[in-house]
Amino acid sequence: MDLIVACCAGLDVHKKTVVACVRRAGPDGRVDRAVRTDRTMTADLIALADWLDAEGVTHVAMESTGVYWKPVFHLLEGRFEVLLVNAHRIKNVPGRKTDVKDAEWIAQLLQHGLLEASFIPPPPIRELRDLTRGRAQLVRERAAVADRIQKVLEDANIKLASVATDVLGASGRAMLAAIVGGVDDPATRAGLAKGSLRRKAPELAAALRGLVTDHHRFLLRALLRQVEQLEGLIAEYTARIEQVAVPFAEAAGRIEAIPGVGARAAEAIVAEIGTDMATFPTAGHLASWAGLCPGNDQSAGKRRSGKTTKGSRWLRTTPVQVAWAASHTKETIFGATYRRWVKRLGKKKALVALGHKILVVIYKLLKDRTEYRELWRAPAAA
Repeated sequence: MDLIVACCAGLDVHKKTVVACVRRAGPDGRVDRAVRTDRTMTADLIALADWLDAEGVTHVAMESTGVYWKPVFHLLEGRFEVLLVNAHRIKNVPGRKTDVKDAEWIAQLLQHGLLEASFIPPPPIRELRDLTRGRAQLVRERAAVADRIQKVLEDANIKLASVATDVLGASGRAMLAAIVGGVDDPATRAGLAKGSLRRKAPELAAALRGLVTDHHRFLLRALLRQVEQLEGLIAEYTARIEQVAVPFAEAAGRIEAIPGVGARAAEAIVAEIGTDMATFPTAGHLASWAGLCPGNDQSAGKRRSGKTTKGSRWLRTTPVQVAWAASHTKETIFGATYRRWVKRLGKKKALVALGHKILVVIYKLLKDRTEYRELWRAPAAA
């Protein structure tokens, strides 16, 4: 095979050590190798970068192993062309395995141009991505705590969720505070309802009559405090995201104009794919990276499976959630498309297909820098 890169390096990165193998092609076609092992402390990584520079390395490749690749990538970024590669795509042939052999194998693949780099957005997008992913995790944690609160209420035979839509709404929190505070009279608890829920006072009084013990009050008190802490953190993350996302407000605004896309969804999408669509040659490449493309499993002329491919779990969920919101819209192309597809595909497949369609639209809006225009037209009268 032809040598594509004259001098390159492969890195096998671990928690405490990193093994580097440099491959240099000489004028006569011979390849010289040099191997070095360093610790992953900052001073050691800087010394490794200086050594690679002195060796004449222009390209560096490494596996995406957990989070251990990140500090190495950050220190090498800007000095070399760094490729982060999916570990599943560079598995070595079976046999003896050592860290040195892994580094040599990565360097050899890189030198022959057989590695495909993973998508790594620029630093500002990476910062926004850390924030949006962190907020998403906090939101999931809050939902988990809300579920635990519901379990405690059910254990005490408090059926608040059967009457109130949101147990942690203004009315629900007031009633929970009364329960924690030792108020035993169901009618008094029900009297704390606010707004339209006040019309359900008799039902609330029946639902709030249970067998609440000190143990239940302790659990509810702790869980409510945890909810408040998580909500405070979510608010802090949201405020920080709004600051960091200012340079990308134009792109986020284009995405937010799509039916079903809210401000948080637009921020999450920008954080995952960036604003420069030159990274993805076509909309199909982006959809494949997101894991929203139909699979292509054929044998002997028969299609065995059309299951969607694996992709970014962080990006895949957002278009599908947006598709769910868009499917409920009236007089939009996405709502009409979903209602047509759901009859043939079923709800789950129709939502994934609609998420794919929405992601394609997002790609075109960002690539062409155009505004969203609704294409739905009312059907002609009979």
